[in-house]
Amino acid sequence: MDSPAASSHGREPAARALVDGFGRRIDYLRVSVTDRCDLRCSYCLPKDFKGFETPANWLTHAEMARIIGLFVALGVAKLRLTGGEPLLRRGLTDLAGAVSAMAGVTDLSVSTNGTRLARHALALRAAGVTRLNISLDTLDANAFSQITGRDCLADVLAGLQAAREAGFAPIKLNSVVHAATPHSDVRRLLDYAVAQGFVLRLIEPMPMGACGQGMRHADLNALGAVLAAEAGLVPAMPGAGTSPGAGPARYWTLGHGAPVLGVITPMSRHFCASCNRVRLGVDGTLYLCLGQEDQVPLGRMLRAGATDAELTRAILDGIAAKPERHDFLGQPERIVRFMAQTGG
Repeated sequence: MDSPAASSHGREPAARALVDGFGRRIDYLRVSVTDRCDLRCSYCLPKDFKGFETPANWLTHAEMARIIGLFVALGVAKLRLTGGEPLLRRGLTDLAGAVSAMAGVTDLSVSTNGTRLARHALALRAAGVTRLNISLDTLDANAFSQITGRDCLADVLAGLQAAREAGFAPIKLNSVVHAATPHSDVRRLLDYAVAQGFVLRLIEPMPMGACGQGMRHADLNALGAVLAAEAGLVPAMPGAGTSPGAGPARYWTLGHGAPVLGVITPMSRHFCASCNRVRLGVDGTLYLCLGQEDQVPLGRMLRAGATDAELTRAILDGIAAKPERHDFLGQPERIVRFMAQTGG
């Protein structure tokens, strides 16, 4: 049975918080519960991709909860459950409930493509998930089908409506924007976000895997400023509660303090100096940087019988060796794994 309930395995109190070799406090963990996805977005996975992790190597929810608990004991307060598409994994709400109940967790969110959200929104909310990030690159049905490989825009929009009715706030729309993205598509998304009370975040594609390396990124700092001027937005004031969550986005508002538009710019203006996160893959691999190969095999250690103290030491040693920054600009061909394999 894939129960998320964790038990003690030689656990000892954490001696110190997670601080890497560059003085950055790591308080945010993204957990991939599956590398599978029901879409094939052109910047993420090839249509014929079959290199998914063997299900036998997936961590059970209990194993995930055990490792997550160690991170929480070390001061991690913000968690995101992601994928792939996390709503493909059975029992996700059970895992979410176990994580939200951990003392010290202040923020639990889920990233989803939204195709299955309508049927799961209420259960996620009841399990303690407070925020959602939903991928949405266009409101044009034909363009959506071309980007994702499926004609299911209506399902995503229904999921957004269900999420709002379930009480999620904020709801962020994550839109990957590259050099060939029509300005009109992005402006339509912004108008939709404003009308619905959502937050639109524009994201530069990263050169991960063959798909990502085939995308030419646009400078979203400039595009964000243009869109903000068109829509009458003003830059968000730092420290005014305008950057919900733990992310690197820079925001514009309508002047009432709530964010409306944000940009995430790992290529044109990277934010490595303030990086506060690491990622746990579905097999328990700890990825220390999206743009480097540094990793710690926590899942393999766990299944080999490692105690919590041994796992904690491996986490601490890994964080101490976290790279200073990615090298997407200098060596864009370096990372051959796809984003879905790392966790969004």
